Amino acid sequence: MKRVVTTGKTVEEAIQVALDKLGVSEDQIDVRVLTKPSRGLFGLIGSREAEIEAVVKEAEQAIETADLKPEVFDPLPDDQIVDVSVAVERAEQFLNDLVRSMNLNAQITVRQDKDGFYLFEIEGGQLGILIGKRGQTLDAVQYLVNLVANKHSKSFLRIILDAEGYRQRRKETLERLADRLAKQVIRERKEIELEPMPAHERKVIHTYLQGYKQVGTRSVGEEPNRKVTIFPK
Repeated sequence: MKRVVTTGKTVEEAIQVALDKLGVSEDQIDVRVLTKPSRGLFGLIGSREAEIEAVVKEAEQAIETADLKPEVFDPLPDDQIVDVSVAVERAEQFLNDLVRSMNLNAQITVRQDKDGFYLFEIEGGQLGILIGKRGQTLDAVQYLVNLVANKHSKSFLRIILDAEGYRQRRKETLERLADRLAKQVIRERKEIELEPMPAHERKVIHTYLQGYKQVGTRSVGEEPNRKVTIFPK
């Protein structure tokens, strides 16, 4: 079970720090507030940050709370739970079947990265329909693939789905956007609010701008409309 304890000026900020560290979305964690923030005397002396504990939900719990057909994604009995490698194979088979049902000529390769995440990379022609507008379809399919894998595994698995290198291209686009907007914030001394993004894209912005001493970032709003704000320091 993955868990972290994080702090922030607000509970929401501490939760965002936890999401960035765990690489998951807010609906995939349970949060317990350890310490509520306080301003202290004159807002300075004795001020205290919020502290929270975030725990990634067990696979069975995440599946039970998912808004999907229960007859397809109900947890398996304990005697049918398999090891991680088999769970990944079944997720790959699910993706293969889905790709074929869309009449796409594509190949899937699977590898594990240094952080323990499984990368499912799809190569082929005319994969735009699978990617969708700003990767929304790809994100939806990735969510289903993760559900299938975690249905068969006792330990929580994290699968990242990519098609024709879209994730890397999108990352580079977001980094260019972050760079341009950070310079604008520094120049105008006014904060800028970006459009709503999924958790993994917000993480790209937060991570990239950590190297900028003159600006800071925070996430605001509720899913699925949560967004990044870049502000001057």
